[in-house]
Amino acid sequence: MALNTQYASRGGAVAYAPADARAGFIRRTYAHLAFAVLGFLVLEFVLLNLPGIGRVAQLMTTGFNWLLVIGLFTVVGWVADYWARSSTSRSVQYAGLALYVVADAIIFLPLMFVAVFISNDPTVIPAAGLITGLLFAGLTVVAFTTRADFSFLRGILIIGGFVALGLIVASLIFGFQLGVIFAVAMVGLAAVAILYSTSNIIHYYRTDQYVAAALSLFAAVALMFYYVLYILLALRRE
Repeated sequence: MALNTQYASRGGAVAYAPADARAGFIRRTYAHLAFAVLGFLVLEFVLLNLPGIGRVAQLMTTGFNWLLVIGLFTVVGWVADYWARSSTSRSVQYAGLALYVVADAIIFLPLMFVAVFISNDPTVIPAAGLITGLLFAGLTVVAFTTRADFSFLRGILIIGGFVALGLIVASLIFGFQLGVIFAVAMVGLAAVAILYSTSNIIHYYRTDQYVAAALSLFAAVALMFYYVLYILLALRRE
């Protein structure tokens, strides 16, 4: 009874939900994450097989076009997250998740084109996926076994995100390469994001926010996969 009272008073926070509601929320969250990943892979496959896609990938990264792409992705990502957190319509939540998956598939296009058509290494994408999956599984186990509250990592993510964006913008303006060290740091930032998002799934999301929770996890996993793939491609070039 006390737990149910806390659950109601905390706005339906998953940490105070009955055990079956918590289990259902977690199951739905990771199921939606799996579908988001599958949707991303399907979209990427379709995009990479479109006629003239190499020219599109090249144009995206020519001059200041990449800066425009990043800016648009940031805005679209904010809109997608806002929609996914909608409390008025489930269809809007799904639209937010779908929008983010599409945006991710597009921004990944230049790197995936290099991995598929230029690297001549068919193992690089599966290797990046395996490494990302293992890191994600390990971080998830840590979060669920310790049940620690990692909400304090929010500040690190905000500061790290602004620093990373600033470095990316500076590299495009002044024409220098960020390199593997930056990519490793971004993998670390993605790991922090996974811990933070998983902690929120355990403690803070409402039990009806599994779409938003899945989007948060997908964003972190996609960020990690992007830079793991970047690192593997860089190491193979060397």
